[in-house]
Amino acid sequence: MYPDFQYLLQSLTGSPMPGWLSLFKTFGFLVALSFMGAAWATSQELRRKEKQGLLQPQYQTLEIGKKLSLLELALSAFTGFLLGFKIGGVFGHTSEVSPDPMGYVMSLKGSWLLGIAGAAALGFWKYYEGKKQELPEIKIKKIAVYPHELITEIVVVAAIGGLAGAKIFNALETWDDFIKNPIQSLTSSSGLTFLGGLILATICFYFYTKRHNIPFRHMCDAAAPGIMLAYGIGRLGCQLSGDGDWGIYNTAYVTGPDGTLRASTATDNHYITQMTGGTDHAFFAAPSWLPRWLCGMNYPNNVGHEGIPIAGCTGDYCNVLPVSVFPTPIYEAIVCIILFFVLWALREKFTRTLQMFGTYLILVGVERFFVELIRVNYKYNFGFIHPTQAELLSVVLVITGASLLLFYKEKATLPDNPINSGG
Repeated sequence: MYPDFQYLLQSLTGSPMPGWLSLFKTFGFLVALSFMGAAWATSQELRRKEKQGLLQPQYQTLEIGKKLSLLELALSAFTGFLLGFKIGGVFGHTSEVSPDPMGYVMSLKGSWLLGIAGAAALGFWKYYEGKKQELPEIKIKKIAVYPHELITEIVVVAAIGGLAGAKIFNALETWDDFIKNPIQSLTSSSGLTFLGGLILATICFYFYTKRHNIPFRHMCDAAAPGIMLAYGIGRLGCQLSGDGDWGIYNTAYVTGPDGTLRASTATDNHYITQMTGGTDHAFFAAPSWLPRWLCGMNYPNNVGHEGIPIAGCTGDYCNVLPVSVFPTPIYEAIVCIILFFVLWALREKFTRTLQMFGTYLILVGVERFFVELIRVNYKYNFGFIHPTQAELLSVVLVITGASLLLFYKEKATLPDNPINSGG
């Protein structure tokens, strides 16, 4: 696996790479790409709906030439301090920061000297730009802001709400591990529950659209294909980094002394039982026409430090799974990217509001429900059934999506001027 760019580039080039490249994590890079993909797709859909007259601009009043306020100056200086404090603290401490960059960001560690320099630099720049724009008399100007022009804010809302929801629901799903070390659990790049992120991001979307007078139902339809694309790309990040979101053990393959996978034999039965610890597992040997890695992987150098030590390995990521697992992130990435193209092809064929979002909920619910059958997750005990959290949420999503398709009816809107229209 390639937990960071040092591992990735060393594997691609076959040559040693500088240590500072380990600061850049493959999972974070793919997550950033997923947000960019979602932003592009959502922006295109918002533009289309604006042309159809379904979305209207919001008018904002600008005060041109206004004197810079003390609060604006202080916020710029504070931003400069944070950037200098955190970025400056990385220099000379790459080996300490690279294993857990998010933990470093959330800590109180940093460079006070460069923080103060950053505050002075950004504060002065803000003051200088503010003085240049000052006018003897303030001018008032109204501008029209269309929903697609708010895409940056929309992505930030989705990122904050989605990541927070993913962490909260993961904590609920793995409560015993969470209470042992809550700070590490919350700041770790692994341990993200997508369906929890989807729920909280949707709630944040609702309040954001109310604030900006954007019809929530149209925002849901516009965002649906992009969310599907983002999930598919994000799962590629899970796969590359080996963050633990894999499936149950596939006992058809075991890890040999050299760290590579080989087919298991009858003599491995005791070893497999010992390594799997009685957890869920299956036996599925790849047929000749299917690549073996699509059926079983042992995730060497995984970012979660799962498994057994790799002989002779040095560095931060030196573990490999003793028995292969089903690479469910690959399955989800392939399926969800295909489903994105399906939704994208159908977007102009939907004639009613929330048909797109309802279809999305059904597709993502069905996809996640079936992949849960071979994923590692905590199972609830309801007596005669033992579902995972994701299976329960998937059922709710499918029912909600089906209800939108079958029962949702657009509310009749009043004319702009009921008196003149004879109302």
